[in-house]
Amino acid sequence: PPQCELLSRTSLETQKLDLMAEVSDLKIKLVGMEKEQSEYEEKQTKAEGLLQELRHLKIKVEELENERNQYEWKLKATKAEIAQLQEQLALKDAEIERLQSQLSRTSSHSEVAERDQEVQRLKIGMESLLAANEEKDRRIEELTLLLSQYRRVKEIMIAAHGDTENVDGTVVSDDLSPLSSGMDSGPQSPLSPENRKSPKGIKKIWGKIRRTQSGNFPADDLGLAEFRRGGLRATAGPRLSRSKETKGQKSDYNAPFAQWSTERVCNWLEDFGLGQYVIFARQWVTSGHMLLTATPQDMEKEMGIKHPLHRKKLVLAIKSINAKQDEKSAQLDHIWVTRWLDDIGLPQYKDQFHEARVDGRMLQYLTVNDLLFLKVTSQLHHLSIKCAIHVLHINGFNPHCLRRRPVEESNGSPSEVVQWSNHRVMEWLRSVDLAEYAPNLRGSGVHGALILLEPRFNGDTLAMLLNIPPQKTLLRRHLTTNFNVLIGPEAQQEKREITESTAYTPLTTTAKVRPRKLGFSHFGNLRKKKFDESTDYICPMDTNPGATNGSQKNYSGYKGLSPVTDRELDQVGQTD
Repeated sequence: PPQCELLSRTSLETQKLDLMAEVSDLKIKLVGMEKEQSEYEEKQTKAEGLLQELRHLKIKVEELENERNQYEWKLKATKAEIAQLQEQLALKDAEIERLQSQLSRTSSHSEVAERDQEVQRLKIGMESLLAANEEKDRRIEELTLLLSQYRRVKEIMIAAHGDTENVDGTVVSDDLSPLSSGMDSGPQSPLSPENRKSPKGIKKIWGKIRRTQSGNFPADDLGLAEFRRGGLRATAGPRLSRSKETKGQKSDYNAPFAQWSTERVCNWLEDFGLGQYVIFARQWVTSGHMLLTATPQDMEKEMGIKHPLHRKKLVLAIKSINAKQDEKSAQLDHIWVTRWLDDIGLPQYKDQFHEARVDGRMLQYLTVNDLLFLKVTSQLHHLSIKCAIHVLHINGFNPHCLRRRPVEESNGSPSEVVQWSNHRVMEWLRSVDLAEYAPNLRGSGVHGALILLEPRFNGDTLAMLLNIPPQKTLLRRHLTTNFNVLIGPEAQQEKREITESTAYTPLTTTAKVRPRKLGFSHFGNLRKKKFDESTDYICPMDTNPGATNGSQKNYSGYKGLSPVTDRELDQVGQTD
């Protein structure tokens, strides 16, 4: 019917209008989505441009770090050359003193004048090297400033463009931190993989930057201050540990260690020679109590202390503080120990000891495995270090107990000979007309305590170390005669008895020390570089309080601790 057709047509028209309205809405939505897509693509393009610029900056920083590393290696070589010049200067000074004593008898001025001129030339050369050293220090500081500027640019970019975090992991990486390459050549860096992870993203990193103020790294945090303090120069005199307090610490100077603030603990670590770990200690340590209760595993995980001897150094110091012990050895810092190695004739180990921050307290608690970790494998050098530590025990860790120069009124008694340094032994060789062989004692580990206290060290041992050929029998006999006069009848009798015993084995330069146990599990520990926490000290502590009183002691007083026993040799083991 016409009425139904009209209703159907009206319904169709209504549906058509609805569809047209829906199509219009879809077109509006499509335009909006196209606009959003355009804005997103524009934002993505800008982000890619920023990433490209950041990659260029990263390459530039890597080049700057390589240049800084080259300067550091040159600086290390320069310091080694300075140390050699200073050693030559010390020998020249000793020779000048000998010439001056002859001058009073012979009135010969020309030779002394020539020696003075030679010393002056050496001093001028050393001053020029020091000037070059300072210039390299200045260059390193400039490179450090550039690195800090790069970090600030990176922080600003991260804060302004948080959406770039997941595009390239290098944006939030701390691998470019100046801490990753400092003055030390140690294998451990305070940046552990756990510390580099950032589960909370940019906000956590930004929080770390604000807390640590890493945008303006002080030079001490980068380990560069030690370059300016002289590093491993041989003329660094016996130096005692610093105990400076800042203004903010004076008010709680007498507070127990457990109540120390984070800043005071960090300053203590800096003065203690472990300043490279301050940046993480400032984030993890809330008070001294946290360090007192920390385990070595906590120190490795939370503070990034992967070097086993660094952990041992910190553990020993904390134990001493907790027990309220006033140990004299604690007053000798790691710079003094490097000078001590010069005195006992083992300067070749200065780099390892300095890298491990070995100080007086660590010498007191040094174990056989510690020495092996420090790459000291020679049995003769182990005995040298043991006898030298024994003399420190006897003298209450007096930093000036070793004698480096002859004393006119000295009668050369055994109690004086036992305190002779390596250089003083070389002076004695010159006095008995063996000057041409004296330089052979450099790096040998020979000093007065080893000569007098080690029963197996005799005239033949000294002749071997001096490289006197066996066929020169008269020269060897001359050396043996003067050696016996030097050590005295008591030590001479003891050495003779040891030599004549059936179990006697002569000292050699090839005998090596190995750990007592070399099982498979122990080998795994060596690979992990775990230090020996047992009480197997290279030189046990003296339990006789009377042995440390006074400076004049007879030979028997120095024998309070036998430097080596057959039991210890069986435990340590040796290989030729």
